[in-house]
Amino acid sequence: MRAIKSFQELLYLSPNFTCANEVHLRLGLMLKHCGEFHIALKHLQLALLYTNPSTYSELQVKFQIAHLYEVQNKHKAAKDGYEFLLNEKNISLELKADVYRQLGWMYHCVECLGEKKEREASALSFLQKSIEADPKSGQSLYLLGRCFAGINKVHDAFLAYRNSVEKSEGNADTWCSIGVLYQQQNQPTDALQAYICAVQLDKDHKAAWTNLGILYESCGQLRDAYACYLNATKQISFQKTSIFRRKQAIRMKKDPIGLSKGLSQRIKFLEVQLSQAPLPSITSKRRQLCSIEEAWNLPISLEMNSRQQQTAQMLPRQIKQSPIQGPPPPYPHSQLSQSPIPAKRIKEDSPIQQELIQQNIQTSQLNQNLLNISETLGQRNLNAMPEGNKVSEQSVVDTFDDISNDIYKQNENIKLERLSQDAISSNLSEDSKHNEYNGSPDSEFSTNFKIQMDSKQLMAAVKLLPVDEPPVHCTVLQVNAPPPSPPDCPPQKLTRDQLLPPTPSVHLENKKNAFSPQLQEFCLKHPIAVVRGLAGALKLDLGLFSTKTLVEANPDHSVEVRTQVHQSPDENWDTSQGKRVWACISHRSHTTIAKYAQYQASSFQDSLKPILPQDESDKGFPGSQAMSDSDSKDSVSNSNIVLKRKKHKINSKMLRFGTNVDLSDERKWKPQLTELQKLPAFARVISAANMLSHVGHVILGMNTVQLYMKVPGSRTPGHQENNNFCSININIGPGDCEWFAVPDAYWGGVHNLCEKNNISYLHGSWWPVLEDLYKENIPVYRFIQKPGDLVWVNAGCVHWVQSVGWCNNIAWNVGPLTARQYSLAIERYEWNKLQAFKSIVPMVHLSWNLARNIKVSDTKLFELIKMCLLQTLKNVLHIQEYVKSKGVEIRFNGRGKNEASHYCGQCEVEVFNVLFIKEQEKRHVVHCLSCALKLSPSLQGIVCLEEYRLSELQRVYDSFTLHRTQGLAYTQ
Repeated sequence: MRAIKSFQELLYLSPNFTCANEVHLRLGLMLKHCGEFHIALKHLQLALLYTNPSTYSELQVKFQIAHLYEVQNKHKAAKDGYEFLLNEKNISLELKADVYRQLGWMYHCVECLGEKKEREASALSFLQKSIEADPKSGQSLYLLGRCFAGINKVHDAFLAYRNSVEKSEGNADTWCSIGVLYQQQNQPTDALQAYICAVQLDKDHKAAWTNLGILYESCGQLRDAYACYLNATKQISFQKTSIFRRKQAIRMKKDPIGLSKGLSQRIKFLEVQLSQAPLPSITSKRRQLCSIEEAWNLPISLEMNSRQQQTAQMLPRQIKQSPIQGPPPPYPHSQLSQSPIPAKRIKEDSPIQQELIQQNIQTSQLNQNLLNISETLGQRNLNAMPEGNKVSEQSVVDTFDDISNDIYKQNENIKLERLSQDAISSNLSEDSKHNEYNGSPDSEFSTNFKIQMDSKQLMAAVKLLPVDEPPVHCTVLQVNAPPPSPPDCPPQKLTRDQLLPPTPSVHLENKKNAFSPQLQEFCLKHPIAVVRGLAGALKLDLGLFSTKTLVEANPDHSVEVRTQVHQSPDENWDTSQGKRVWACISHRSHTTIAKYAQYQASSFQDSLKPILPQDESDKGFPGSQAMSDSDSKDSVSNSNIVLKRKKHKINSKMLRFGTNVDLSDERKWKPQLTELQKLPAFARVISAANMLSHVGHVILGMNTVQLYMKVPGSRTPGHQENNNFCSININIGPGDCEWFAVPDAYWGGVHNLCEKNNISYLHGSWWPVLEDLYKENIPVYRFIQKPGDLVWVNAGCVHWVQSVGWCNNIAWNVGPLTARQYSLAIERYEWNKLQAFKSIVPMVHLSWNLARNIKVSDTKLFELIKMCLLQTLKNVLHIQEYVKSKGVEIRFNGRGKNEASHYCGQCEVEVFNVLFIKEQEKRHVVHCLSCALKLSPSLQGIVCLEEYRLSELQRVYDSFTLHRTQGLAYTQ
């Protein structure tokens, strides 16, 4: 995480850094490892834009992008990407081998690529082509063995496994698969030795331990089986597992790393059997297999264990000396496999480890059996072999290679670590002379820019700036401000009562109370507040937002659906492990208001029926498994396991939450939107006192109304509002909602806990464990929102919500004209840039509109807005000077009425006034200057457009002055 943070800060401060393409490449690979697929794709695509040399060739980067699609189960995009690479004339043999391997494994695993027989034939063909291109590829040979085993060609499978081991790339997965074949051929002693080899290579290899347990259990050695099952689960920790592995588990429809239902049941069963079994005696029946302790201490096992310890000590030196090779990536497990126990991939072998395995193979009896077994096995009845990747009748579990080794567990990627050290160090040393958070390479001029300057003085100062290099990063914060980062929590130690503060609330008796200035002041004083009785006091007709009225008005209107696990509000269980976690299930799909209304009503009717047995009542809704799980916030497996721990009963019933119903169209929702005009000005969707009303165009869900349709247990996971704007939420009823909230001063602490739990604060779907918050001295508001209650969420407040009953809610954002609101908004705007996260509120565009439309009497708010105007006008002037020095003409384009703000089509930062347009895939795409220079360092072939005439911007800048009023201005 520190490396990711450092790279992000580097790109934030100097996006035109000489080796920025290498930084984007590394960030893309690291973020892929962490499961941040959307952001990883963005960085890999940005790495492709550069024309300067890179550690990876253009084709290798495209290969990584195709692989990124593959691990997200976007099989068509992945297949197209791989096939595109094969059509390239200058593709290397090494990369061609990698592409064929990935295609082969996809055809073996992915059902949608055709009929099984044709897919298996294609898989074998591609894998054989991979081996032809790179005969030394042990991975391709291993996968070829898996494919042969899947179609009952045991002879060929053993040959492929043997060849894989002989290529000095033997690993735990290979030995585990060999053990599977031996076990299926009723050779328990040979299977035992193969599994022991696997767990000696990787002591945490879950599949090998599980298969070994199954082997012992089939031989009646229950104590050894029990020990193996415990080893299969002992060191598997969900919290220590990367986001990548958990998200991959979701997409493969598997349990996350942790207890599976079958393994848990076997452990419990054996505990009962062993507790009732008599103690072993001398006269006991002779065991068919040696015990696990004896097997572990076999000569081959002792030699392998001691040599592995020597290898671990010599590994750093070997890594430095190892040759640089291309990056063959790992491969995903088959979606078709019914194995309940996924395997964990071991680290790639160093040369010493490879030599070690060769020596062990040459001296072991197991290898002698392996060399001769194929002729014997070819004559046997093969009915026990698995079909495809399915598990045999004996429930023997096969293994798969884990994708998450793409960065950290492949020696081939060492070339990334050897990237142009001289170039980096020289550039860093040059930049450090200027970039010590004192600003940019023109920092010596920075002190010349102050908000007291008028536009003419600003223009004169900009002309002194150098134009031989592109303008540096533009920030809307103070001059020379450091990169934004999550704040530390307040140091004050809180008591237990202070950790559970009472929620600020007020009850309205009449309309006069609702429109009093004191109500707005009350809301602005607190992180979160409940205004009770609002609907009654204002006589709001909440029935206009009822499900019945919505269906009558627009039955075919779109509804986004989130599929979630039903749990109690203060708990979030990982059902596969039986413990509380932060990661929260949320799979996305779409339906219509009419269809969701039917589900909502049937859910209520079902609640009135007698309670069914657990195995019947936990089936969830029809078709739940068909929901899309492509959303970036999917975090945990959709498991139906029920565990009991103490008094807690983990209910894995699935529910559907209808969210983000867009009510912005006045033609469709005029009665509903008109009714909301009864609200006081500070809470209205559109108001002169609402910053978001000055954006000038629609931002769905922020300056428009959204509706939420809920059944009990529907969850809105933890988050802060977009760009930290305030929000309004009214419960339509008839049921209640339960809210949890953390003051904005503590959001850095919540962010750190998300990182600790391997969940992205911005992209992840998370539900905080309350005890974790209390341990970190973070207070939590908790309260019930009843029908007709309005919840005011103040700027920056972290919150999460769960419905208690059946209800609908409406919500939107507001931006009070206060210094605090504006300050938090621009801070998040800059932090989003650092995180490569798109800010859906265009703060620069909004700031210029505020300067045009309002008079500001609050000194602090004025200074903040003026600073934003100064920084952006300076950047516009500098860009224009730079573009002119390149001989590029700037054409005036203007802006249309209600035209949306522009964002860079590559990096998604807001682009203000000076747009760089290039045609891509038959459409014209807006770019920022930095991305335009990546496409064309001379800007040739790029059209430069201007939205506002310079004279207009100067007029707005000069006209925006502090408005003096009598008395003291209220400052928030």
